[in-house]
Amino acid sequence: MSWTRDTRIAELDKLTAKRILMLDGAMGTMIQRHKLDEAAYRGDRFANYHMDVVGNNDILSITQPEIIRDIHIAYLESGSDMVGTNTFSSTTIAQADYDMEHLAYELNVEGARLAREACDIAEAADASRPRYVAGAIGPTNRTCSISPDVNDPGARNVTFDELREAYAEATKGLIDGGADIILVETIFDTLNAKAAVHAVQDVFEETGTTLPLMISGTITDKSGRTLSGQTTEAFWNSLRHTKPFAVGLNCALGAEEMRPYVAEFSRIADTNICIYPNAGLPNEFGEYDQMADEMAEIVGGFAADGLINILGGCCGTTPDHIRAMASSAAQNPPRPIPQTARHMRLSGLEPFTKTDDIPFINVGERTNVTGSAKFRKLITEGDFDTALDIARQQVENGAQIIDINMDEGMLDSEAAMVRFLNLAATEPDIAKVPVMIDSSKWEIIEAGLKCVQGKPVVNSISLKEGEKPFLEQARACLRYGAAVVVMAFDEDGQADTAARKFEICERSYKILTERVGFPPEDIIFDPNIFAVATGIEEHDNYAVDFIEATKRIREELPGAHVSGGVSNISFSFRGNEPVREAMHSAFLYQAIGVGMDMGIVNAGQLAIYEDIEPRLKEGVEDVLLNRRADGTDRLLEIAEQYRGQKGAQQEIDLSWREGDVGARLMHALVNGLGDFIEEDTEEARQSFDRPLHVIEGPLMDGMNRVGDLFGAGKMFLPQVVKSARVMKRAVAYLEPFMEEEKAASGATSLSKGKVLMATVKGDVHDIGKNIVGVVLQCNNFDVIDMGVMVPANDIIDKAVEEQVDIIGLSGLITPSLDEMCHVAAEMERRGLDIPLLIGGATTSKVHTAVKINPNYAQGQTVYVTDASRAVGVASNLLSDEKSTEYKAEIRSDYEAMAEAHARGRAEDKRTPIGEARENAWVPKEEYQPVKPQFTGTKVFDDYDLAELRDYIDWTPFFQSWDLHGRYPAILTDDVVGEAATSLFKDAQDMLDKMIGEKWLTAKAVIGFWPAARDGDDIIVFTDETRTVERTRLHTLRQQMQRINGQDKKRANYALADFIAEGADYIGGFAVTTGHGEDDVAKRFEEAGDDYSSIMSKALADRLAEAFAERMHQRVRTEFWGYASDEALDNDALIAEQYNGIRPAPGYPAQPDHTEKATLFELLEAEKAAGISLTESFAMWPGAAVSGLYFAHPESSYFGVGKIDRDQVADYANRKGMDVKICEKWLSPILSYTP
Repeated sequence: MSWTRDTRIAELDKLTAKRILMLDGAMGTMIQRHKLDEAAYRGDRFANYHMDVVGNNDILSITQPEIIRDIHIAYLESGSDMVGTNTFSSTTIAQADYDMEHLAYELNVEGARLAREACDIAEAADASRPRYVAGAIGPTNRTCSISPDVNDPGARNVTFDELREAYAEATKGLIDGGADIILVETIFDTLNAKAAVHAVQDVFEETGTTLPLMISGTITDKSGRTLSGQTTEAFWNSLRHTKPFAVGLNCALGAEEMRPYVAEFSRIADTNICIYPNAGLPNEFGEYDQMADEMAEIVGGFAADGLINILGGCCGTTPDHIRAMASSAAQNPPRPIPQTARHMRLSGLEPFTKTDDIPFINVGERTNVTGSAKFRKLITEGDFDTALDIARQQVENGAQIIDINMDEGMLDSEAAMVRFLNLAATEPDIAKVPVMIDSSKWEIIEAGLKCVQGKPVVNSISLKEGEKPFLEQARACLRYGAAVVVMAFDEDGQADTAARKFEICERSYKILTERVGFPPEDIIFDPNIFAVATGIEEHDNYAVDFIEATKRIREELPGAHVSGGVSNISFSFRGNEPVREAMHSAFLYQAIGVGMDMGIVNAGQLAIYEDIEPRLKEGVEDVLLNRRADGTDRLLEIAEQYRGQKGAQQEIDLSWREGDVGARLMHALVNGLGDFIEEDTEEARQSFDRPLHVIEGPLMDGMNRVGDLFGAGKMFLPQVVKSARVMKRAVAYLEPFMEEEKAASGATSLSKGKVLMATVKGDVHDIGKNIVGVVLQCNNFDVIDMGVMVPANDIIDKAVEEQVDIIGLSGLITPSLDEMCHVAAEMERRGLDIPLLIGGATTSKVHTAVKINPNYAQGQTVYVTDASRAVGVASNLLSDEKSTEYKAEIRSDYEAMAEAHARGRAEDKRTPIGEARENAWVPKEEYQPVKPQFTGTKVFDDYDLAELRDYIDWTPFFQSWDLHGRYPAILTDDVVGEAATSLFKDAQDMLDKMIGEKWLTAKAVIGFWPAARDGDDIIVFTDETRTVERTRLHTLRQQMQRINGQDKKRANYALADFIAEGADYIGGFAVTTGHGEDDVAKRFEEAGDDYSSIMSKALADRLAEAFAERMHQRVRTEFWGYASDEALDNDALIAEQYNGIRPAPGYPAQPDHTEKATLFELLEAEKAAGISLTESFAMWPGAAVSGLYFAHPESSYFGVGKIDRDQVADYANRKGMDVKICEKWLSPILSYTP
């Protein structure tokens, strides 16, 4: 048969019921295989375009249509039922990067047309089944939920309406080009997706063409959340209202990593599940290695377990992957679509589902300017930060939704609503709950709806102005994906009697469910809570009227909910908090009993019904239930006894102090609370026969719990270190008592094993090692820490002397890798067979397997990725049951890795050094070198630490504590955010003291010298006459092959390329903030405070990096002055948006650490700044940074990569160094085995 769009769509549900359908694989991966250069991207049409367009894959639909069509055909031939259009970035917003916004519609039309042509060809060849064009709409390069400005979390670089407009244009183009399906994909921000589907539905309505909608989110890492912070279920709740044909996940993760989230989607979504993962996780080069058969086996498991309906591939997948996956999926039937229970499903960053298990939803009322004088004052004064604290308190006090209202005459209410919601979105402990957008003005409600990525509640709409606006607002709420509060208010006014309340709610319910299609479970009626005890007889029955109306609504309007503003009931008793709280509790007790299941309540100030004083309770209920004619007078009389008293006050929670001493010690250790630790330890000592038993009993129980929580990912390193600090205080308290009974000191220990740890000779870095040590101690390992710069023989002698069970080596600089090989060889020579752990920033599993492991055949070498893995590795190595098998697995794994590495070396082709030099980098434009303000050196003896604080890059600080994420987003991360925030506060507190009390001294030296390039060397002259050569700086050149396509025009870089062969200049620097660092750390260590010791070292390191950043800025703007008009903030500095570079010896652009010696000689760094070099060329103090300054505006950072024998021989000759010694220093970058 001949297929049309209508017949294809009609067939879609039948096909998904029969078998698992196949989507295609990665378009970008296939485009990369063509190695297209700039000219190819431009084509004839854009040959003279004013800027580079290479990388704009979408433009290829216009300039290289045959390539795009052929890629589609290749996927169709491999078994795809659907192909995604080449339109991922075809929005005006994304195309703005190339000044091609005007092409957005055309790109979508052409992208869809080419895919349609390919599908038509496939259908012509085999008409037995339709082939679908999925019109792809990507997320754009902007995010509506995250600020681009670190200093202003409420800022946004795109609005909901701008996104909606861009998405609408793209959708029109896709429909006009022939798309059968609209696919909104790779969603990292759900608010972007809400704008997209809003636009799609607008276009469907406008054009009269409705296509199936597919939605695909992206879980960015193993935290299970999108980039904007939502969980899988929260994401689905936010978009479920769009009733998509399919929903699922793509990109970011491989199939194996994606599986738990696929299973979650399969459980909760009442529609088809579409999954298209990457070909595994990217390797260190950003490439995808997972082969087709391997991926097919994993996704075959998805199919076998009934998790999926549609399957495809994302980054790294090819037609081979699709063919293999199609074969694997065909062996199983598609997932049956489940019938899910009809519940109101809201979301913030986390889901909230109203089930029968939750009898009442507490809506926090204090973020309402009409109900909270404090909140109103803060908002009108612009103090949004403190206002956020009120929202946070509401959540902490149990609010499951927070009501936000900005209706205040002196406010720009719309702007205040937008600002507050944008700020709240950046606070995970607030944003985790859904919001209720509360206003009497529709335009404010709609502005709020455009700021919320979760599924919110609108408060409120009503029939007050008639059916037409009610219908319009209800339809808009449905399109934005919001539940809605409907007031019992119609054209005749507010309902006050029970009959009128129900009458209006029933009419509203029928309009919403029968004419709008609103889900009943998303309708919340507010039948109006009015004040009682006002002295007006007509008001006496108001509470009873509400209760009776509530009962009828819940019984006769199925699915609907009932809510209300509870504080209204007690309005007559303003200022008398105990009476108001009693009235609120008693009213809720009665109303909840008949079906009220939501309410706007201040959860922190609500009396417990059972605890209300009996006489007050009786008086309150007489009024609420209208039981006595004199009820108001009696309650007024009772209320006088409570006037002036305060209601429930929030206090520091010390309820944990009520437990037994074991429970108290457990709580203190898990929460890192030391205020009562000595008192509780003493109480425990009194109840045990020996002080040692306190350690072996309740204290170890507590630390075991800490270890369990850390292993389960429920505690993070900074918290663990705090726990260790409390443990040390407890042990320190017990030590004098244990000394007294020294005779009993030989008692059996509960230690899991003894671990010796050391930073190897030549290396001074120990933060990571110290953290690992603390973690091991928390898990009952004895740790002997030998410190830094420890020679191999000292390590081995100590290990033998102490009879340790494991040795752990740490190192940061690349020469440490060679030293670790030496330690392993010495352990082998001396007959040791205990396990050897390897860790540190420059270490890797490959290096361990290839270089270190072969040196130690008698024992087992194990690479440890980070501190969180150390306990598991050590436990397995020392386990009687697991040790043998575990070691065999590691050895087999390492041997296979070494063999694979050897094969790769054999295939590794390098460009001869002569050819690489012929392909040296040349500047695009003429450059006249700028003369520095001085030549020679300049010393800074005691630099102001306070000035450096503003230049700190905090992201590496968190990484040093094993908390991964970018600052400041990490502070609001739902997995590590709480730990990161606490750590950050502690860092700020210590930094205040560090600067105020001058714990450290910052010193620096910079210098500039006349220079000229000579091949791959940089000549440094003694003076401006340039007649006497003072020294040479030697650089290394890239030798990777530049063969095909675009690569042909890429240079083989060396740092010398950035220096002119004529008159030029070179700069250098060495800075440190480490003077005093060791004394500070030692002071904390002696006090048993490892946490503060590690913190002080981490901050010293960050200050040193900040010093280097600040000094480079001053060099550019003052001392060299080649960028005197530069005006960059710290984010721009961290992003290296300036002209010039400051590469350091030992790093990718010049991997040779020995070049530091020449630099230090030029700077006289030891004399000028007190910075010396170890024999491995590590700097001492450790908190130090050094490098060279290059001023050329086109200079850039690069990695030398692997180099071959010819360059090594040439380099050794230029340096006057023996080749074998040279190979030792360059071993990490050799492309061959010496």
